[in-house]
Amino acid sequence: MTDTVTAPTSVPEDSRLKDTWLKRQLITLVIGFVVVAALPLILGEQAQTVAVRTLIFALMAVAWNIMSGFGGMFSFGHAAFFGIGAYTGAYLLVDYGISPWISMAVAAVISASVGTLLAYLCLRYRLAGSYFALATFAFAQMFLLLVQNLEVFHKTEGFNVPLLPRDSWWMLQFEKGSPNYIWIPLVILALAVLGTIFYVRSRAGQFVQAVRDDETAAASLGIDTMKYRLIAVASSCALIAVAGVYYTQYYFFVGPEQAFGSAVSVEAIVPAVIGGIGTIWGPVLGAAVIGPLSEIINELLRNPPGFLGFLDGAIGLDVAVYSVILILIVIFLPKGIFGTIRERWFR
Repeated sequence: MTDTVTAPTSVPEDSRLKDTWLKRQLITLVIGFVVVAALPLILGEQAQTVAVRTLIFALMAVAWNIMSGFGGMFSFGHAAFFGIGAYTGAYLLVDYGISPWISMAVAAVISASVGTLLAYLCLRYRLAGSYFALATFAFAQMFLLLVQNLEVFHKTEGFNVPLLPRDSWWMLQFEKGSPNYIWIPLVILALAVLGTIFYVRSRAGQFVQAVRDDETAAASLGIDTMKYRLIAVASSCALIAVAGVYYTQYYFFVGPEQAFGSAVSVEAIVPAVIGGIGTIWGPVLGAAVIGPLSEIINELLRNPPGFLGFLDGAIGLDVAVYSVILILIVIFLPKGIFGTIRERWFR
């Protein structure tokens, strides 16, 4: 009788360890985080202001990209959800003294609920493509008019955040030029990008991209198209609401135009389009371009050189420049900066 020798069973390796794509994203995230975290040590006070503005742009663009890039539901009205966050934070802080950290959670829930309801109504009645985009724009304008006419939100005067006499992590207030004003949004952005990386590889992320590419084919395979689209909408609205809360806390003021104005929607869209829609790093890269550019334009308007004296006091130039950049990007880099670089790298 011959004994049967059983070969030792090898322990299956975690497939995630073999996922070079995932490892590349995580390594890039860690390197980028360390580099940006060191910026307060070398930047002056004015440059730190630009860095904070850039981080807020990046957070807004990452949020918009989840819904419009990966979800395929182009939104022209993300100002509505940014404004919900900004006003929720201001209202709870000014009237009730509630910490912005709590306001971020409350604003995220409110914004996600409102966004999900609006998206459900649009999708339920088959408003797709340009009709969906116009519907989101209309909702944002509706919120703007409501805030401007409701006494509880101080109408057109907005909210002024009261200043504290000392630093407070709980109330997110520090002395002017504190590096904490950069590190806090940086941590939020890093968590948002990390969440996006895992979302894209998750079942929900894969399904919503399948719906974006071919809704009929996805539905025929049994994918609940409404469910996975709404998950993308809720995530996107919740994240941009957090950006709105931080915006109010950093600038100590928010008014209807700063929260719900059409320029806010543009500021969420432009970095994602310039960087690359439907990519992980495109919105971040686009924000790195738009953030400093916005400051340069504002400085140009404040102190124009002699031959540009006609720009003194002009408004809306930043939006005009964004429009020109968008046209050039669409013509020469239709997949955005990051999308084009990635395509040529792997060609």
